[in-house]
Amino acid sequence: MRFELPPPETHRPWNKDKLVGQKPPLKLKEVWAIRIRLEIEQNVKELALFNLAIDSKFRSCDLLSLRVGDISHGGGVASRAMILQKKTGQKVQFEITEQTRDSVEALILCHKLRSDDYLFKSRMSQSEHLSTRQYSRIVKNWISRIGLDPMTYGTHTLRRTKPSLIYKRTKNLRAVQLLLGHTKLESTVRYLGIEVDDALEMAENTEV
Repeated sequence: MRFELPPPETHRPWNKDKLVGQKPPLKLKEVWAIRIRLEIEQNVKELALFNLAIDSKFRSCDLLSLRVGDISHGGGVASRAMILQKKTGQKVQFEITEQTRDSVEALILCHKLRSDDYLFKSRMSQSEHLSTRQYSRIVKNWISRIGLDPMTYGTHTLRRTKPSLIYKRTKNLRAVQLLLGHTKLESTVRYLGIEVDDALEMAENTEV
């Protein structure tokens, strides 16, 4: 008796046509390209969202769940604040630069936000604040408008941007670890991919 083998499975690979791995950070000129566009358009909400994403270095879930009272006390937005990270359960302190404070204060004033309001409210009735999906679409729009590939960059790009710039300027890995709220230095090394970057930089600056 002859048996026929079943045809091979033709499931589509989960990562077909998708880029996997760490999302690269923005360069300084790219940060300013996005910021200037939002300032020219007077897009109060997105400018505050972009600036605070860069300064806070937060994951999407922590950024979007910020309330006015988390960073603003009485007269205005504080220069430093601290939150409890949802993923790690660790408290992390972050700085809020002057330009970010100005943009967030403009958002609070424009939308007449109260202390217990979410900073980044959603227009969708079923959600009190922007969802991670909405945030992702906004980020991809920013990326596209400055001529970069939105498939290569994502929301984690903004979390990685300031730490990568700080490390390139200072080479202070411990400082970056504290800013990101990592419990292990090895996590920061992997996160920044600095071993590879440093090796390539040395290679580029070495003539043979």
